[in-house]
Amino acid sequence: MTDGRRIRGRLPERFTWSGPVRQQAKERRPTTPDWIVELSIGVGARPIEVHVGGCYAAGKRHRAITREQALAALADGIRACIHCRPDTELGVL
Repeated sequence: MTDGRRIRGRLPERFTWSGPVRQQAKERRPTTPDWIVELSIGVGARPIEVHVGGCYAAGKRHRAITREQALAALADGIRACIHCRPDTELGVL
């Protein structure tokens, strides 16, 4: 296998995750936050949009926030994501 040939088909068992290892990795994975705020680009990154945790439309620059912080951000004029609708989830409408 070290002669540069490609391996076809399934990987040998020693190269795959077994059940206990896969379960341990799943348990160590961080939980999804309930609310996140997307941040702008730059050093003084400002909040630009509030999302429900796990929203597919949230950008890479975001951080977890509490329910109270999400409510305060929406009250301060930070826009709500049009895809996950955190304002509806929070009962702001």
